[in-house]
Order: sequence, then structure tokens, then C-alpha cells
Amino acid sequence: MSGVTESGVVESDVVGGRSLGRGFGWLWGAYTVSTFGTRLAFDAFPLIAVMVLDAGPARVAALSAAGLAVGAVVAVPLGPWVEFRRKRPVMIATDLLRCAVLLSVPLAYALGRLGFAQLLVVSVVVAAADITFRAAAGSCLKALVRGPDLLRANGRFEATTWTAAMLGPPVGGAAIGLFGPVVTVAADAVSYLLSALGIRAIGGGEPHPRRAAASRLRAGDLLDGWRYVLASPALRPLFLNMVLVNGLIMATAPLLAVLMLGDLGFAPWQYALAFAVPCLGGLVGSRMAGPLVARFGEHRVLVTSGVLRVCWPVGLAFVGPGTGGLILVMAVEFGLIASVGVYNPVYATRRLELTPADRVARTLSAWTVSGKLTTAALTALWGLLAGLTGTRTAVALAGVLLLTTPLLLPRQPHTSAPSPSRPAADG
Repeated sequence: MSGVTESGVVESDVVGGRSLGRGFGWLWGAYTVSTFGTRLAFDAFPLIAVMVLDAGPARVAALSAAGLAVGAVVAVPLGPWVEFRRKRPVMIATDLLRCAVLLSVPLAYALGRLGFAQLLVVSVVVAAADITFRAAAGSCLKALVRGPDLLRANGRFEATTWTAAMLGPPVGGAAIGLFGPVVTVAADAVSYLLSALGIRAIGGGEPHPRRAAASRLRAGDLLDGWRYVLASPALRPLFLNMVLVNGLIMATAPLLAVLMLGDLGFAPWQYALAFAVPCLGGLVGSRMAGPLVARFGEHRVLVTSGVLRVCWPVGLAFVGPGTGGLILVMAVEFGLIASVGVYNPVYATRRLELTPADRVARTLSAWTVSGKLTTAALTALWGLLAGLTGTRTAVALAGVLLLTTPLLLPRQPHTSAPSPSRPAADG
């Protein structure tokens, strides 16, 4: 028989843990629809800024960087706040908030009142809500899925991410061409509404978290997530490695656009193809993660895939014009994304395993805020570097620095997370 435990975990009657349960099914469905909506609207705000508001490169760059950085700063106090609230209502509220603010864009466009300031405010709100949602979703996942099944659950999320990355932008681009510049923003808004309905359908009981100390949020609580991560010998290397690797990879994305679309003369469709097709590697990697861990062990797979994922980007510095250059980019990106497809679910699973249930929201919030701020800072820095040394040199330097990041990977297999009830957990 199937049933629901007090913590909201769905007990499955399928032998061998083949089913992750009804609750996870709804969570996965909510993630799928919102992820596809987001990928449909990929780069929608820069396109609107250019096509509707005649914004120049400086304003477009400011829109992207400011939304990312300010949204991350706004989200800092939300991690500790979320920790001591029921997670599913928080997830539903952030979905509805994102739906509402995104719908304001096509509405203002229809009324002829859309402005740059509105796009900036919406991007900040969406970024902060996204960080808050992720923090709550990690706690929700840990409550819904038993420890041995976390890797399989994270593998499904990873496969969904890369499927959406492969299909969403081309479909979104076609929709903009047919229906105008704000249609994908409207679709993204609707996807968040559907996500909220999916999370609501999870059902089951969710106990209200109890706070051991004072019930009111204190200023010192804002840094709890960082204190716990940096004090943990097991989490600290994962944190530093992931923040730096993601930041260096993302910092070169605008430079590759300049290099390929400007200097090398690739057509926009060729540029899109070069980064869409390799997303198949993410599907391959995410499907391989579970079997590889079963055969070689979690730690070996984590370290090996962590090393492999940084061996590829330096090759992008050697891209040339024509078909050969296009094939080189696709090969490098396929290798990178396949390695990431293996690494990410294993890393996400270890992070949840190492984090007590009463610290997941604070930990994930600090992690995501740090990642977004680092990415924003490195993107700006590499833009300046490209201006001084040239685009290709800046891409090469990022690739070389990435080769040093495996030094930050964990050296030893992890041990179980401490019990949330232990006094030592309060740091």
C-alpha cells in the first residue's frame, strides 16, 4: 500500500524504490513547466530592451548585470526567513509573484507604457524570487524523497534542465518572430502559475518548522548559511569550486557572442545551433550519473566529472570561422555539458546529504546568492579584460584558470550530515 508519512514523504508500493512517489511527481512536473517557460523566454529582456526601447549595449549589459546582482542582494535575508516557514507555501507565493510581475511587462507593452525602469525592477524581483524558491525547493525535495533516491531525483531535474535548454530558445525565438517581442514573457508568466498549481497538488502534511532560539529574525541570522558552509570541511570545497567554475564559464558567454557573431561572422542561427545541439550531452550525462555512481562510487564520480568539466572551455579560444569553427564549438560544448550533466546531480545530492534538514534553506540561499554575485562580478571583470587584451585572450585566460579549479574539489568521501538536534549545529 502507498501512504503519506507525517513529513509528507510518499511511501511507494513499488519494490526496489523504482517510484519516487506522487509528491515528487508533482514537484518534478512543476519544475518542468517553469523551466521550459524560462528557457522559452531566454534573453527576452535584452531583446525587448533592444527591439522596443532602442537600448544600447551599455543599458542592455546593465539590465542583465543589475538584475542578477541586486536580486541576489535582496534575497540575502530571505534564506533565514524561509528556513522557519513551511516550504510549499513559500514556493507557491514566489511562483505567483513571478507570474504577476512578468505579466506586467506584456500589459505595459500593450498599453504603450513599457519602460526600461520597469524591466529593471521586474528582473530584480524575479531574480530574488528565484533564489528564494530554490532555497525552499531544496528543503521540499529532501522531505519528499528518501536519501537513497536523491541522486535519481536530481538526475531527472538535470535531464529536464538540458532538454529545456535545447528546445526552449529556438521555440521562443520562433514565437517572437511570429507574435512579437513580449510573447515569451507572457508564456513564462503562465508557466509559473502552472508551477504553483503543481506544487499545491503535492498534498500531504507539512509540519511547521520550529525555531530553537528567538522567533524573530536577527541581523546575525543573515550570515548563518555562509557560516555553516565555510565551517564545514565537506561543504566548503564543493562551495568554492562550484562558485568559481560557474562564474568563469558564464563570464565568457558574452565574449563568445562577440567573437562568433562579430569577429568570426557567424549567423545568429549558427550561433544558436552551436549551443543548442550540445545540450544533448546534458541528457546523456544526467542519465549516466546514477549507473556510474553505482559502479564506481559517489566520490570517484564526483571528482572525475568535476575535473573533466573544466578541461574543455580552453578549446573555445581556438575557434575559427566557417564550418570547422562551428564544429569545434559544438564539440567543446558537448564535452563540457556532458561532464556537467554527470557532475551536477551527484554534487547536488552530496550537498543535500551533508546539510541537516533544518539548515537546507539557509545553505542553498547562501550558495545561490554567492554564485549569482560571483558570476555578475566575473562577467563585468572579463568584459574589461577583453577590452584590454582582446576577446580571444580573455576567453583563453578563463579556460586556463578553470584548469586550476580541481584543486578545490573534495579530497575525501563525505560522512553523514550532523543531526539537526545536535547543539554543534548552531555553530
